[in-house]
Amino acid sequence: MAQLTILYDGGCPLCLREVRFLERRDRRCNPGAGRLAFVDIDAADYDPARHGGIGYREAMGRIHAIAADGSVLVDLAVFRQAYALIGLGWLYSPTGWPLVAPLVNRLYGLWAAARLRLTRRPCLDQLCALRQQPLAAAAASRP
Repeated sequence: MAQLTILYDGGCPLCLREVRFLERRDRRCNPGAGRLAFVDIDAADYDPARHGGIGYREAMGRIHAIAADGSVLVDLAVFRQAYALIGLGWLYSPTGWPLVAPLVNRLYGLWAAARLRLTRRPCLDQLCALRQQPLAAAAASRP
């Protein structure tokens, strides 16, 4: 069982790059027993009930992860934990320091708010509406 399950946006090229790096590093550092697992929140079968109750809108707004004990991590705490599990914790440890944390958390918040626009994707409201269309069509076709 993974020690950390990261919810990521499979439609985001930058997110995919990060996930691929983490996967490769996890396999190299933890052969046969990876510590990280990944769930694509952009997949049609994403089910919030199976992932800490974290809905699509919430997950798309900022990064989330679920620890093995069921606790939910958000924002830079996700990266601190993930990088610690792959032997690179020193890279993100300064983001938790009392004088640094407020600044980097604010910067991450700005990045998260602009991520869709910077990757030339529809805004969050449009993505949520597009996601609802297949669900509404499926519900309408049921007898």
